[in-house]
Amino acid sequence: MNTHDDQIPAGQAEGSRSGTFTPPTPPAPTGSTVHGTAGAAILDDLETALRRYVALPSDAAVVGVVLWIAATHAQPAWAHAPRLVVRAPEKRCGKSRLLDVVEGACHQPFITVNATPAAVYRSITQDPPTMLVDEADTIFGPAATGHEDLRGLLNAGHQRNRPAKRYDLAKNRVESISTFAMAALAGIGRMPDTIEDRAVVVQMRRRAPGETVAPYRHRRDRPRLQKLAERLHGWLRDDLSALEAAEPVMPVEDRAADTWEPLIAVADHAGSHWPERARAAILALQDEDTGDDRSERIRLLADCHTAFADEHALPTMRLIQQLRADPEAPWADYGPHGEGLTAMRLGKLLAEYDIQSEKITFPGFGQTRGYQRAAFADAWRRYTPDLITDGNNSNEPPPEPSL
Repeated sequence: MNTHDDQIPAGQAEGSRSGTFTPPTPPAPTGSTVHGTAGAAILDDLETALRRYVALPSDAAVVGVVLWIAATHAQPAWAHAPRLVVRAPEKRCGKSRLLDVVEGACHQPFITVNATPAAVYRSITQDPPTMLVDEADTIFGPAATGHEDLRGLLNAGHQRNRPAKRYDLAKNRVESISTFAMAALAGIGRMPDTIEDRAVVVQMRRRAPGETVAPYRHRRDRPRLQKLAERLHGWLRDDLSALEAAEPVMPVEDRAADTWEPLIAVADHAGSHWPERARAAILALQDEDTGDDRSERIRLLADCHTAFADEHALPTMRLIQQLRADPEAPWADYGPHGEGLTAMRLGKLLAEYDIQSEKITFPGFGQTRGYQRAAFADAWRRYTPDLITDGNNSNEPPPEPSL
């Protein structure tokens, strides 16, 4: 793939890099060699091809996509199957073109746009294909219907040993059907939290004047990408045992670490500049995703913190008024008919955190139902720790109004 005149040198950033990370104990690169070609060189060639056809928003996005494509060729080695989410605010931002490149270079692509759920389930084996879903907003959007099985598969298939259960009437028995498979999803707007929380997220944008890419022709260019796929497959399949045993040093924790671990393992296995760039990409992509990715209830907790300000307690209706007054919050038109947040809905949302309203005597109001600030302290500490900056959130609750 190094025959193109407009190559971008591997490892060269499109812009300034952010979030560099140096592991405390750098792993020794294995640099496995196939037919005299080091793994790092294969990844370099894949990066060159990717940059040729797609204008990605950052160097971090390029690194993430390259490593995700490579990781599809070693799926039997992974405990988690990271998703690749390619989203854009509008049409013509290059998301479908990126999916074309992924399809050409990944392991055994399986397009699921028009596939039946039964066909998808039956296609997932111990060595699963790579699922590719274009126009994923039609599956997860508010008006989407009839895709419950596929949504369930995409949610469950991030981790091994999360099979779907189906009753086979003909055989009179319950069958376990594997859901574990890497998947790339492209669509307009954000995907559900359950997907994006398990994904490498790339926010595409329209090319600006002066940004050019080579046209992609399926018949001409896909065979070139398939040759890259063969090289990736040969390199990684020879070392599945080493990849499965890898315990790479991660700059993130919890689910983000689960999602990125296969990609970091591939980068460490390749060696050269890839381990450093991979770890920097994790942090940079997290910084790039500036959208509010909190769940609805966590957003409510944060907004309640703002509404309380320095108050020790608030009447329910005053708390609701404060919440609905924020023009950037969803509470003014919250609800199925856009009527706004109500006392009942507020109570149901907060009940998940064991926060209950109670009868409180307020000066000027008399006795009415409201919320104590102290009732939120534990939830704020656990779910929105970045908000704990004042004395009112310490272990000592503030004085309470008379009951």
